[in-house]
Amino acid sequence: MAIHDRIKRYRVSGGAADLVRVEVLVPSHKRQDILDNAATLRAGHRQKKQRLQELMDRALQLYSLRILDNIDLDRLPDIHDRSRVIANALMERGDARAFAIGRRLLAEMES
Repeated sequence: MAIHDRIKRYRVSGGAADLVRVEVLVPSHKRQDILDNAATLRAGHRQKKQRLQELMDRALQLYSLRILDNIDLDRLPDIHDRSRVIANALMERGDARAFAIGRRLLAEMES
């Protein structure tokens, strides 16, 4: 596989799938501030994805048989789409605890 193909695949389905490259012109003495801010944004994004994944795993562990009939999560492209489908299914088909988990999933996605 060519290196360009590998980079393209990484940006579509790898760790950088939901990140974009940004180039800006800043004063040289403010460069480190921009790099630090970008690192903080990336860390927050990763933590949010991890929290979403943990909530989805818990929901699927508790309610997968009840909520996933006729739903194929593998066909959904990213974690946000999967979590939205799981949250809606939890709120429609689950009990009160499932509804609460679904609301937390939606709240986590909006934050």
